[in-house]
Amino acid sequence: MLFNDRCCDMNDKGMMMDAPAYAMPSDMGMNMGMDCCPMPAPCQPVVECPQERCCHREIVHEVPHIIPINTRIINHHVYRHTYTPRFTCTEENEVSNVYERNCNY
Repeated sequence: MLFNDRCCDMNDKGMMMDAPAYAMPSDMGMNMGMDCCPMPAPCQPVVECPQERCCHREIVHEVPHIIPINTRIINHHVYRHTYTPRFTCTEENEVSNVYERNCNY
């Protein structure tokens, strides 16, 4: 039979099933001694194509700038002219003489 070289289990109907890869010897109903096939030799590691990972970093550099600022003050002198009237009063007296005709004169 083709499956004689492999570890396998029987199902309820007597059909052979491959033992799961994660099954422990107690799960398979047999011990891992001479009753089962020997463990295969480990495979050699496969060297994959190299990968490159790109990591972007932001580095902040503080650059001080000196900006000379001159403040110019311009004073605007505004002369507001106001006129205050100063009233004066002048008084004149006119004298009139009235002469009555008197004979005694």
